[in-house]
Amino acid sequence: MTDSPYRVTTGAVARRLGVSPTTLRSWDRRYGIGPSVREGGRHRRWAPEDIAMLEEMCRLTTSGVPPAEAAGAALSRAGRPPGTGAGTAPVPADPPPRPPAAVRRGRSPGSGNGLPLDEIRHEFRGLARAAVRLDGPTMDRLLAELIATHGLVTGWEEVMAPTLHAVGRKWESTDERYVEVEHLLSWHISTALRRIACAPPTAPGAAPVLLSCVPGEQHTLPLEALAAGLAERGLPMRMLGADVPAGALNAAVRRMGPSAVVLWSQSRHTASPALARMVAKTGFGIKGARTRPLVVLAGPGWVNRPAAPGMLCPAGLREALDLVGRHCRLSSSP
Repeated sequence: MTDSPYRVTTGAVARRLGVSPTTLRSWDRRYGIGPSVREGGRHRRWAPEDIAMLEEMCRLTTSGVPPAEAAGAALSRAGRPPGTGAGTAPVPADPPPRPPAAVRRGRSPGSGNGLPLDEIRHEFRGLARAAVRLDGPTMDRLLAELIATHGLVTGWEEVMAPTLHAVGRKWESTDERYVEVEHLLSWHISTALRRIACAPPTAPGAAPVLLSCVPGEQHTLPLEALAAGLAERGLPMRMLGADVPAGALNAAVRRMGPSAVVLWSQSRHTASPALARMVAKTGFGIKGARTRPLVVLAGPGWVNRPAAPGMLCPAGLREALDLVGRHCRLSSSP
């Protein structure tokens, strides 16, 4: 391996890869995944080729490869035999670091990069690791594999939504929110969902389902998941997106004549029963045969909020798809 004048610290590499410094030291000691040389025989300094080896290690472990096996493959790809890292040489050891909170509570190094992933099955945690590393290509691949293997509903309810929730919470040891991670993860999940939602409808003559966030509501991803699920079932839909004014929503209902209107509210302060009642009373069609849409109140903001008779309050994506799909089939049948 050629000597490189550009070498960075363990902390800088950890920030770049989205793993803890403790994880990098552990990989060095256990598997020889370390820098080719140390400055002064003690401190780790990582060259570009060392970082490339670590990136391969992260890619493999994110894909579910056991760390020992991933280390062997990463070392081989870097042209280094196993056990040749600087951490395996007889040099003075680093002072033992105090384990981060995640490790002290029983999680292994790198198991979730410090994120609270207890709600997510171990085999699905690669998405969170890739997000923390800001690894867009890996997120795209994992999301495509997730949906193809387990389906949209399971993928959303068991992986995508819990991962978004975990990333949105404070970093356990630093109280930092990692806003850039949340934004990038949201964008890639949205991209994966929209690939499904763009499928043409196959239900002939069905009126569309109108999807809208209530005024002041900016969270659209759950609605995008619903849009993708409706498209999978061949049902037509129209997405109005975030923070739709009441007047615009009313106009869309009158012009479009939807079979159902889904109103998404993430928080209680945006949920408006008055708005829901207004939509439910909005008629369309020819005079003398006016029709009104089914109103579906979706999202945690509607919990414990009074809903008018005839409105539906599904508990999750699967139930929303079943209820709306059943209504659309009934309303379009002769």
